[in-house]
Amino acid sequence: MPRHLKRGVDASAIQAADAKVREMVEQILADVDAHKDAAVRELSQKFDNWSPTSFKLAPSEVERAIGQVRKRDLDDIRFAQAQVRNFAQKQRATLRTSK
Repeated sequence: MPRHLKRGVDASAIQAADAKVREMVEQILADVDAHKDAAVRELSQKFDNWSPTSFKLAPSEVERAIGQVRKRDLDDIRFAQAQVRNFAQKQRATLRTSK
């Protein structure tokens, strides 16, 4: 007789988990929309235990951070950015012409 080491989650449990995540994300977005930087600071402290003086990085800090990322990863990020930008531009164009 087979012995199960791990059983899958049923569809209703997946839907309930998805709904919970969706609700949390909606609450976070609403909080950030209403309270701006104060909400970002609170969420950063809550989720990352991180509360820097400023969230804005100096150009030198951005360059140093980029310098720590592998070239392949940067290439992948740039490709993904281009894909998203291209899709958004095409979508915007169709919205403008369909009115």
